[in-house]
Amino acid sequence: MTDLKELVDKTRSQVAAQVNSAMVVLYWEIGKRINEDVLDNKRAEYGKEVIVQISQQLTLEFGNSFSEKNIRKMMQFASVFSDFNIVASAMRQLSWTHFLLLIPISQDTKRNFYLEVCKIENWSVRVLREKINSLLFERTAISKKPEEIIDKELKKWSENNISNPDLVFKDPYFLDFLELKDTFSEKDLEEAIIVELQKFISELGSDFAFLSRQKRITIDNRDYYLDLLFYHRKLKSLVVIELKLGEFEASHKGQMELYLSYLNKYEKVEGENPPIGLILCSGKNSEHIELMNLEGDNIKVAEYLLILPSEKVLLEKLHRSIEIARNKFENKK
Repeated sequence: MTDLKELVDKTRSQVAAQVNSAMVVLYWEIGKRINEDVLDNKRAEYGKEVIVQISQQLTLEFGNSFSEKNIRKMMQFASVFSDFNIVASAMRQLSWTHFLLLIPISQDTKRNFYLEVCKIENWSVRVLREKINSLLFERTAISKKPEEIIDKELKKWSENNISNPDLVFKDPYFLDFLELKDTFSEKDLEEAIIVELQKFISELGSDFAFLSRQKRITIDNRDYYLDLLFYHRKLKSLVVIELKLGEFEASHKGQMELYLSYLNKYEKVEGENPPIGLILCSGKNSEHIELMNLEGDNIKVAEYLLILPSEKVLLEKLHRSIEIARNKFENKK
C-alpha cells in the first residue's frame, strides 16, 4: 500500500510540474504575441483598448486567469525575460508565482541572482519572497563585484554546481530573531543562537550543517574553544564562526588564523577544501579589514544586526557599500 501511495504522489508531482511548465510557456507566448504582434508601434490609447478586448474575450472563454491585470503581467513577463532560453531553463523548478516575484526586479543581474539561486536551491514561493525582502542579494559579497563577474559566477554555479564563497557569505547578518536584552555577553549570544539554531541556519544558508559548539582544540598543551563549527556542503569546507560583541579588532584575525591552521592540519579530510573563518562582530572597522588582507587568508568579517533598521536606511547603506567596493575593484584593475 505504501508503494502505491508513493507512486500516486510521484505521478501527481510530475503532472503538476508539467502543468506548471505548460502554463509558464503559455503566459510567456501570450505576452510576447501581444507585445510584438498586437501593440507594435501602436499608440498607448489603442493598446489599452486592445488589452481590454483581449482580456474580455479570453476571460469569457477560459476564466479569470486572463483578467486585464494578469494579461499585463504576461506582457511584462515576456518583456523582462525576452530570452525564452532563460525561462525554459527554470520553468521546471519555478512556478508562475515565482516569476511574478521576479518580474518587478529592475536590475538584470540582481534578478538573475534570485532566479539562479531559487532554481538551484529549490526555494518555495514563500522562501523566495523572504529572501528578496531580506535584501539577500545586496548582503552577499558577490553583489560588490562588477556585474560581468557576478553573471560569470552565476553561470558557473548553474552549469557546473560550482559555488563561490562570495555567493554564500553575507554582510550584515540579521539576528533579530534572538530577541536579546540590552546587555548580554558573548556566551548569551552563543546560547541564544543554539536555542534558535534552525533560524540561524536559515539566515546563514540552507547548505550549512551544524557540527559543534565550543569545540575544544589543544595546541601546545593549551586549550582553545571554537564558538561554533559548521560544514558547508557545496563549498566542501569546515566553517568556524566566532562571535564578538564589539567592533572587529586586529587580534581577531590572529585568533582565527590559528583555528583555521589547526583545522586544516588535523580536522580536514580528503576531498575537502581549506576551512573558512567567519568573524561576526557588532560593528566593523573597514580600514582595518582592508589592510589585513583577510580574503587571502580565507577569513570573512561581517556585522550582525539584532535590531533591523528601516528598509530605506538599510538599502542606502548596502547600496553605498556596493558602490564603494565596485569602485575599489575597478581601481585595482
